[in-house]
Amino acid sequence: MQFHLEDMVCGGCVRGVTKAIQSVDPQAEINADPPSRKVEVNTSASREQIEAALTEAGFPPKAA
Repeated sequence: MQFHLEDMVCGGCVRGVTKAIQSVDPQAEINADPPSRKVEVNTSASREQIEAALTEAGFPPKAA
C-alpha cells in the first residue's frame, strides 16, 4: 500500500514513520522517499491500522 505524507521531509521523519508503522507490524517492509513524500508499505496490518499509527505519530496520510 502507498501513502502520501505531506509532513515527511527528511531522514528524521522517515525514522518516525518507520517506528510508527513497525509499532503496528514489526515485520513490515517500508520504502520511504522524502523528496516525493511517498511511503510504500508491505504489511499484514490493515490500511486503517497503518493510517491510525501514522496520524498518531504526526504524519497524517493524504490520498496517494
